[in-house]
Amino acid sequence: MSVETSNITAPLSITESALRQLRKIYEEQNLSSEHGLRVGVKGGGCSGFSYVLGFDVKKEKDQEYEIAEFRVFMEKAHLMYLMGMEIDWQDGLNNRGFTFVNPNAKQTCGCGTSFSA
Repeated sequence: MSVETSNITAPLSITESALRQLRKIYEEQNLSSEHGLRVGVKGGGCSGFSYVLGFDVKKEKDQEYEIAEFRVFMEKAHLMYLMGMEIDWQDGLNNRGFTFVNPNAKQTCGCGTSFSA
């Protein structure tokens, strides 16, 4: 089976600290080359939408991008919510985890995991 990847520039960026953490998770979960990083949105959260971030296999509705060594899967319909977003990893005393800097968010919640568009 051939793997088609998009020649389109990735619509989001991932910082080096987030890439390090994603590599660690990928290795700990012992995932296959069929798995890529799923980035998306879903309804819910205190501001209307929540971010989706995790490893998954490609689905029919997905657009595929390559960021660093990761295959990144995103549903085409989510592009308008995530274009230009940066995924980062914070490892401080007050905040530890992935953060999302989204220029499309009109309002975000205090925890930074949900937004309104």
